[in-house]
Amino acid sequence: MRFQGRITNWKDDQGYGFITPNGGGEPVFLHIKAFARRQPRPVGEEIVTYELQQDNRGRLRASAVEFVRSTGRQRVVADAGLGRWPLVLAGLFFAFLGAATVAGKMHPLLLAFYAAISITAFIAYALDKSAARDGRWRTAENTLHLLALLGGWPGALLAQYRLRHKSSKPSFLIIFWATVLLNCGALGLLLTPTGGRVLRTALGAS
Repeated sequence: MRFQGRITNWKDDQGYGFITPNGGGEPVFLHIKAFARRQPRPVGEEIVTYELQQDNRGRLRASAVEFVRSTGRQRVVADAGLGRWPLVLAGLFFAFLGAATVAGKMHPLLLAFYAAISITAFIAYALDKSAARDGRWRTAENTLHLLALLGGWPGALLAQYRLRHKSSKPSFLIIFWATVLLNCGALGLLLTPTGGRVLRTALGAS
């Protein structure tokens, strides 16, 4: 037997939420794995149909979930439309780093470091999203913020919008953009003559 309700309290970064049944009743637990194949990822407030099953503890949870009418679909389309600006921003940032390196204002190792830690940040986001879907041990948010602060924010930004992970949590995004500003400020200091000398000394360059 199939039931109908609305997705509420959806936590995209953790891959679960609840369905409030039409006509009232106790909310039903919903996990991302409960969606039928080829269904788009929910964003909350969608109308769905579902079946009920019991877990090992006898608690009800939704299964075979399918969308009926999504009030959040437009948000999904909007997210897709924003998918290019993170790529542009990251590309411009690395173009700036490359130009500074060619002009001799930045050590080549710094460019390599930014590239490596950005890749690391993207992978960390991907692993965290996978863990959220599978109910496994998550990557701490402080770790993701640390990677961004150290220079991995371009990779983190791409992951947020390409993977749609950590892109709709205000408290997380506030700290994320603070780390971006701090990192860019530190980079600006390193590109000054004094900062450049300090960096070359630290790297053992002549």
